[in-house]
Amino acid sequence: MLGEYRIVGRRASEIAASVERGVSSGGLEPGQLLPPMRELAAVLGVNPNTVAAAYRTLRERGVIETAGRRGSRVRPRPATTARGSLRIDAPAGVRDVGQGNPDPALLPPLGEALAAAARRDAEEPGLYGRPAVDGDFARLARAALDADGVPDGPVAVASGSLDAVERVLNVHLRPGDAVAVEDPGWGALLDLVSALGLKPVPVAVDDDGPLPDAVERALRDAGARALVVTDRAQNPTGAALGRARAAELRRLLARHPGVLLIEDDHGHGFVDVPLHPLAGVTDHWVMVRSVAKAYGPDLRVAALTGDPVTIDRVQGRQRLGPGWVSRLLQRAVVHLWETGAVDRGAVAAAYAERRDTLVAALARRGVEAHGRSGMNVWVPVADETGAVARLLHAGWAVAPGARFRMAAGPGVRLTVSGLPLADLEPLADAVAAAVGPVEARSHG
Repeated sequence: MLGEYRIVGRRASEIAASVERGVSSGGLEPGQLLPPMRELAAVLGVNPNTVAAAYRTLRERGVIETAGRRGSRVRPRPATTARGSLRIDAPAGVRDVGQGNPDPALLPPLGEALAAAARRDAEEPGLYGRPAVDGDFARLARAALDADGVPDGPVAVASGSLDAVERVLNVHLRPGDAVAVEDPGWGALLDLVSALGLKPVPVAVDDDGPLPDAVERALRDAGARALVVTDRAQNPTGAALGRARAAELRRLLARHPGVLLIEDDHGHGFVDVPLHPLAGVTDHWVMVRSVAKAYGPDLRVAALTGDPVTIDRVQGRQRLGPGWVSRLLQRAVVHLWETGAVDRGAVAAAYAERRDTLVAALARRGVEAHGRSGMNVWVPVADETGAVARLLHAGWAVAPGARFRMAAGPGVRLTVSGLPLADLEPLADAVAAAVGPVEARSHG
């Protein structure tokens, strides 16, 4: 069953460490079936309860997964295998459209904002014992949420969207719980869910967001205790929740009030489609808004609001770790907000023009492409590896779809944020030559 790799140990911690060494070294491959607990206990000469404790530890660490009578297996994509490593490095002379970064030319200069934060700190030093959330930051964040119809709730601050999502999952779920995630979806989130020992359940999406039938199956049949939804500028497909889809999902979630709902609205500040929030239907919910894409990835600040119990738990646990997100950074963001440093309409229009131009150019060449909002375009392909290789040979480095998908079909992601309009037709030519026409279908 295990080939040449031999699990060793007398104590649960030793057995668990032996399995982890096997996974790390490649002696135990992703998806490989582990021995039944009683069988391994007999081989090692230990009590079956010792092996059970070892397997439980491995599940909690996200190393293995257990499916009842079908046994325990090494996770198909262990937490130690980051999807971010599935990237194509662009050699000299190759245009990189796979990194997913915003256009630096559309980001505001940070010098004055940081200087303003420093001046404020000189007047009111950020010492221990001060509130974790700057008062002006909370006021402005809450006002923007109110304007978009997000239900009332306290405001907390995290170090980016992924930090916020991790904290929310940790205060509600336990290892082994299932989490419904978009497929294709944000690769870092898929890695995070597995790293936390949680079980990701794929939910197919189209241009309007998660498909209701797929969400229902994930909640009802797979027993998902949480659902993570990207409201706008979904990564990698550019999907955005439309009014009708949001209403349908709200009705569905009302039948599952115990589900934890996490909404990621990282597109706030650089998208041109309205927000249709789902929040407030379930007992526990959170809306997260990072400033990374609109103001700069190195500003590790995200505002989140939600039901009081969830936000209180998040802040309580945060106090036992980092304590708070730098109030200097919070105040810098306040300055950017108050001075209107980002012209949201102009930035959204710039990304939309590039995105829509590329999608239209691909359509004229018979290539299906998706990009309703944000800065990415998703192109379904029949042969992902071949398409990536051919594009690289043609001078374009793209993001392989394997970084973003579980059960969804193959594809590639193109980030248009750094491209001048003159480059979009040549890129469309290269993509068409590399992938050929693909029959239209939903992303899932």
